[in-house]
Amino acid sequence: MPEPTPGTIRSSAVAADWALDAADAVACERLARTLCTGGHDQVDDPEWVARARDAWEDVPVPLRRGVRRFRRHSGPHGTLVIGGLPVDQAALPATPSVPGSVQRQATVSAAVLTMVACGLGEPLAYLAEKSGALVQDVVPVPGQETFHGNAGSVRLSFHTENGFHPHPPDYVIFLCLRADHDRRAGMRLVGLRQALPLLTPASRDALFAPEFITTPPPSFGPDRAGSQPVVEPRAVLSGAAEDPDIRMAQLVTTPLTPRATTALTEFGRACEATARTLCLAPGDLVIIDNRVTVHGRTAFHPRYDGEDRWLQRTYVTTDLRRSRDHRPRDGHILTR
Repeated sequence: MPEPTPGTIRSSAVAADWALDAADAVACERLARTLCTGGHDQVDDPEWVARARDAWEDVPVPLRRGVRRFRRHSGPHGTLVIGGLPVDQAALPATPSVPGSVQRQATVSAAVLTMVACGLGEPLAYLAEKSGALVQDVVPVPGQETFHGNAGSVRLSFHTENGFHPHPPDYVIFLCLRADHDRRAGMRLVGLRQALPLLTPASRDALFAPEFITTPPPSFGPDRAGSQPVVEPRAVLSGAAEDPDIRMAQLVTTPLTPRATTALTEFGRACEATARTLCLAPGDLVIIDNRVTVHGRTAFHPRYDGEDRWLQRTYVTTDLRRSRDHRPRDGHILTR
């Protein structure tokens, strides 16, 4: 097995809440490489996921401790950014530039993402999005510059992931493999715990009422039967009044009443007032608590030269069983 090369590990002092030290980063890379050998090295193979789950127990203590604490309470921002994760940057191929790009073959970055996912819960995917791959590429695609989704490069509005679905992910994890050329692409994040105090009581009440429709995003295709999931009116906020959960997407959430319209507009202003922007470098890992955080992206200018911005993404659920009726053979892919 090849030894990790410390020179391939980079961290960002700009975005990270904290970073692995050099020794822990090398140990994490060595462990990730063990998941890239041995014959069972297909990311979507349940046996490979099981190996990643076991491997999580051996990652450096600071990483396990940080993820465990975040899982218990995600804090005011609902986001944790860890620098210094291995991505094997020296061996990276050209940034993918085709629609629907995913990572099926085990790599150091895919192994890191999956191990962290297993530390938070269980990895999850949706058959209608990115063909049900557990590790997905977030890259600009030629001709899709204005696409409002992960393949575009225009400004991406605030949203939670798959809020229309009966089983949205609890967490979304991104790992930066390559930054954009101009270092202009920024991940925009809003923690509900910071935005909520800016809302009027009337708008809070309206957001708790089932007066909104959220439809699938543009990146979400039809299921195998060729149909979109049926969506019904639901609230944007749910749960405890003092610390609620949120499901919404500015592009595809439609208010059904005048007070709902006012509340959604007010919430948008609160998001702009409290948003922070992270400019990620290779090795930066971002964990988003999808229950209490919305995120988006600034615009940037891809060059399609093989060196464009490249993130990889994985969804996580804290309770895989609650979606059992959507997952054939008790796998990790929701087929409807």
